[in-house]
Amino acid sequence: MLVDAPGFPVADIWYSAQQVSDGITLVTEPHVCSVIRANFFHVHGSEADLIVDTGTGIAPLAWVLDGLIEAGRRVIAVATHTHYDHVGGMHEFRQRLVHPYEQAFLAGKGQFASLLGQDFPVSWRSQVEDGCHQLPEVLVDAIPFEGFDPRGYTFAPASATRLVEEGDEIALGSRVLEVMHTPGHSPGGICLLDREAGVLFSGDTVYDSRLFDELPGSDIDSYVKTITRLRLLAGVRMVCPGHDDCFDGDRLRELCDAYLACRGKPLSAQ
Repeated sequence: MLVDAPGFPVADIWYSAQQVSDGITLVTEPHVCSVIRANFFHVHGSEADLIVDTGTGIAPLAWVLDGLIEAGRRVIAVATHTHYDHVGGMHEFRQRLVHPYEQAFLAGKGQFASLLGQDFPVSWRSQVEDGCHQLPEVLVDAIPFEGFDPRGYTFAPASATRLVEEGDEIALGSRVLEVMHTPGHSPGGICLLDREAGVLFSGDTVYDSRLFDELPGSDIDSYVKTITRLRLLAGVRMVCPGHDDCFDGDRLRELCDAYLACRGKPLSAQ
């Protein structure tokens, strides 16, 4: 089935930005369907800035980041994982960090990306659709600029400039973020932990809605181990997730408990 060229309006503002903590700004794309409307974060450090994930890449990130990052600043982009709603803008940065298990996907090998519901493989549709939720025909309700056609959207591949693994650190001067390898949702999924501030950037490992653990590359056993690890993680005061709102450490533990119970692996039984 062919999708007619949509007559969507041009959005006045493509990105929304909200400061969620001192030196941390949440950015999202409100005109993108909730299924692929991912969060990404600008983290300000004394010597460098960090961008955690980069959205779909539908519109240039400079549109929002120019207002957040001082000219001449060193900027590092890191991917929590490489599903296209999180890495569409990685190619815009000189420094690009990803886990080794995800570097081929970042470079475009085997990468799926589309703004058309009909293009989603069965393996994806079976996860994101149910009796109450169906993929729309087109996964945007506006376009970023005149002449943009969702049918022509493609993923821009990028090579990694640094591979990060469990225990590595990303130093920003006044902030240091520790890399946690958290497989389950994807093989090379990572979380980033600012221990001093008590902030966890969790990507799609955990957020405040249904977690997808049966996508291509997902592994439920690994996910259970990862969620157990996060459930026992001390000192987390705020979680900055890949989707939905930020939440506190108490809610993190509740979400972890709910997932483990759903998979028949409650903490008390481990």
